[in-house]
Amino acid sequence: MIKISTSILSLSPSERVLSVQKLNNTNTDYIHIDVMDNIFVPNYQLPLEEVNNLGKYSNKPFDIHLMVEDPEPFIKGLTFDNIDTITIHVEIKKDIDKLIDLIKSYGYHVGLAINPKTDVSLLERYLTKVDKILVMSVEPGFGKQPFIETTPNKIIDIIVLNQDVLIEVDGGVNNNTISLIDGLSDIVVVGSYITSKEDYQEAINNIKN
Repeated sequence: MIKISTSILSLSPSERVLSVQKLNNTNTDYIHIDVMDNIFVPNYQLPLEEVNNLGKYSNKPFDIHLMVEDPEPFIKGLTFDNIDTITIHVEIKKDIDKLIDLIKSYGYHVGLAINPKTDVSLLERYLTKVDKILVMSVEPGFGKQPFIETTPNKIIDIIVLNQDVLIEVDGGVNNNTISLIDGLSDIVVVGSYITSKEDYQEAINNIKN
């Protein structure tokens, strides 16, 4: 069964703690945390202090997506243990190998994200070094965007390069678009489709089933 990483990006800061606590009582597999620096993407969300605070309220593992140009200070600044994966972007102008090693040194799984317009060939040298590839199915930076319907083709291209790496899809996933990536992805990031509902579990069931 496909795993769900629930994003709380579309919620206001005052709503996020309550949402994390609500997600504790569901069968979501992860809580997806989007971090943005207003440099790599034109938005600033979830500063380190807020992420560390949210970590205190969760019994679900965090799936942290760093949409930042310089991930190192953020990785080193995390102060809680309930972290499954930290994902960085292949497009950043930093030493990707060094960052992969840094993330692994903390005992976290490593993800590598790729934007819709980036050629999958950039991933090839890292595919045996990371645990998963996060395929952006919207342009990164903001929630509530429509799913880019050519995303399945990009996933297939990645699978051709490496059949063993896990695939996570992020952006515009809901009960209608999930069918486009069924059988191609191991994990899906779902945000407002879940967090805009009163019954989180019902929305999660609609995706999983």
